[in-house]
Amino acid sequence: MNLLVYKMKNRILLKISGESLMGSSNYGIDVSTINKISNEIKNVYKKKYQICLIIGGGNIFRGIKGASEGIDRSTSDYMGMLATVMNALSLQSSLEKINVPTRVQSAITMSQIAEPYIRRRAIRHLERNRIVIFAAGTGNPFFSTDTAATLRASELDCKLIIKATKVNGIYNKDPVKYKEAKLIKNISYNEVINKNLHVMDLTAISLAKDTKIPIFITNIFKKNSLINVLNRKGSYSKIS
Repeated sequence: MNLLVYKMKNRILLKISGESLMGSSNYGIDVSTINKISNEIKNVYKKKYQICLIIGGGNIFRGIKGASEGIDRSTSDYMGMLATVMNALSLQSSLEKINVPTRVQSAITMSQIAEPYIRRRAIRHLERNRIVIFAAGTGNPFFSTDTAATLRASELDCKLIIKATKVNGIYNKDPVKYKEAKLIKNISYNEVINKNLHVMDLTAISLAKDTKIPIFITNIFKKNSLINVLNRKGSYSKIS
């Protein structure tokens, strides 16, 4: 197999929810939690995957919530984008402490701390075995980091998206309220859209459908959850 084709087949995107960085806190970044997440990412990196990474900002500021409390929606969304930059830098620091090379690329220009997002440069970093962390969403208000994740995965020819959250996957009912709730292993894009399931926003799901990129939902706090998804083991849900 051509080496370039092989590398592209092993290019994936990880979407980490901002809330997962809080640990047991109510907001902010818990250092021990982010270090655990970094080790899970390193386990994937050691398997020779090219990794694109996007982190939400909900642990610091959520744009929609800010807008609901009276802040102009565009301003509120930009504030949320800045929160994702803070998370990206914290994860970069944690990863590089365990000898995982990274680059942060921001959709909003801030040259002192991050590169601008340039697709060809991002691909070059991936080919040089660096994890590329994409910050500031798409750089536009009214678009979530879920949409940014699907957009970057589409642009960079990623073969799948793993959304790592606090839950094992998609259930047929709320697993917190109902002990008999069952994990849905496989579900179609259309079912997610038609049932308005809140696993990712509908723009993200629609784009993944158009570009035929499967999305896996799993629990970042379960040991080896990312590796297990890649090996099709453990608890997860697949949208395809």
